[in-house]
Amino acid sequence: MPSLFQRNRVVLLHLSFWCAYLSFLFYQIIGYQRGPEFHWDHAVRIVSIQVVFAALISYLNYFYLQPRFLKNKNAWIYLLEFSVPFALIMAVRIYLERTLAEDEHNRYQEYLYTLRYLVQVVTTNLFIVIFVGMIRFAVDWFEFESRQKAAENEKLTAELNFLKAQINPHFLFNTLNNLYYLAYSQSPNTTEVIAKLSQMMRYMIYDSNHPSVPLSKEIEYMQNYISLEKLRLNSQVPIRFDIEGDIHHATIVPLIFITFLENAFKHGISNATGAWVNISIKITGKECIYSVENSKVENVNAKSEKSGIGLQNVHRRLELSYPGRYELKTEEGSNRYFVQLKITLS
Repeated sequence: MPSLFQRNRVVLLHLSFWCAYLSFLFYQIIGYQRGPEFHWDHAVRIVSIQVVFAALISYLNYFYLQPRFLKNKNAWIYLLEFSVPFALIMAVRIYLERTLAEDEHNRYQEYLYTLRYLVQVVTTNLFIVIFVGMIRFAVDWFEFESRQKAAENEKLTAELNFLKAQINPHFLFNTLNNLYYLAYSQSPNTTEVIAKLSQMMRYMIYDSNHPSVPLSKEIEYMQNYISLEKLRLNSQVPIRFDIEGDIHHATIVPLIFITFLENAFKHGISNATGAWVNISIKITGKECIYSVENSKVENVNAKSEKSGIGLQNVHRRLELSYPGRYELKTEEGSNRYFVQLKITLS
């Protein structure tokens, strides 16, 4: 039922106006002709004439004259095009109303030949024309706003898709490096890496195309990534991944966590002893707290790489997906790096 109202709200607005106008006319006529001489057929005839001619000039302006004015933007031509049919329609209405009232000898017949009646006819119909025309302006404005919002949403969606697409080659670049290292060292884990990579790519290509995904799937994707890193490192680096809270009923924007995880392995792991990575995800009500803490090592080559692209990407995605609903905190010490992301889930 709401969808039916939405589709016909303009028509219902017009009908509401004309119903209100009809009620006002009957109230006015009943008050003017109160007494034993009142006749309903006479009242209906008067009201019908007034409504029909008012609607005729109003919708001539609504459907033809006003759109021409909005297209040409010439006020003088519009006034000329409006004045001629307005004068003709009002003249026909006045003539018809006077003709139908010739056989009646009452105050209303006398009123039809007064200046007050002419002024009332002109001003009343001008008011109705202006009011109905304002409905069109309002409808056009709301449609324009709707188109603007739709265009903005399409632009934001396209930008999100572009940012998300940037993650894929970034991830592939890192994983193929790992795969190259395993193949070069003739590791028996090479086939397992390819299988996990295939599983992760399936998630990136299909599941991540949705605006949001179950948090459990995102965590599974991260666990696969950690497994790949463990294979590459031969499980020599302690990696802890803690999950707390109900992750099965929470949803999140896909691929929003992976950048921080990648950076932890890229900049926090080396051949030196003492390297470590701690990851945690905690769900409390609608709040998701994601933390990544890793050891900090000096890596001259890492500094020269364009690692900032991934962070700029995730910052922009957070702004688009969780405006005003996230908090990102980073801490850098002499031997550790810490990132905490708090998101209010919808």
